[in-house]
Amino acid sequence: MRVRTRIATHDRRGTTVETVHTEELRIETGAEERIADLTRECTTFLGRSGAGDGLLHVWVPHATAGLAVIETGSGSEADLLAALAELLPADDRWRHRHGSPGHGRDHLLPALLPPYLSVPVLGGRSALGTWQSICLVDTNGDNPVRTVRLSFLAG
Repeated sequence: MRVRTRIATHDRRGTTVETVHTEELRIETGAEERIADLTRECTTFLGRSGAGDGLLHVWVPHATAGLAVIETGSGSEADLLAALAELLPADDRWRHRHGSPGHGRDHLLPALLPPYLSVPVLGGRSALGTWQSICLVDTNGDNPVRTVRLSFLAG
């Protein structure tokens, strides 16, 4: 599913100028804890949006998922999931108790890994560092499909 939105304004000469371009992605995370690298999707989105300079904003409209900028492919994904398991154990200590055992901890994840992030865009390309990747972090196996909203804000 891909929903596209474009918002345009007019400059002083009355020329239409697109200021926001948005798309929604559907990411299948499955029933296991997962870190999904979204960097390729973000790069493709920026190309489709005709991005110049501005900001890439990434938003996950879920109460049990977050976003992180980390190095991928070097074991950092497993390390992050292990750190989250230590900080937020999947047991019955949580007051929020619906869903799978330990699901209450999933509702605390966005307090540590917010459901939003912004990355500068220069010349149509994200200004991520060499080893940085934009990642969706999902510890909630009860919700195997996630929506991610990408927005390019020109400026």
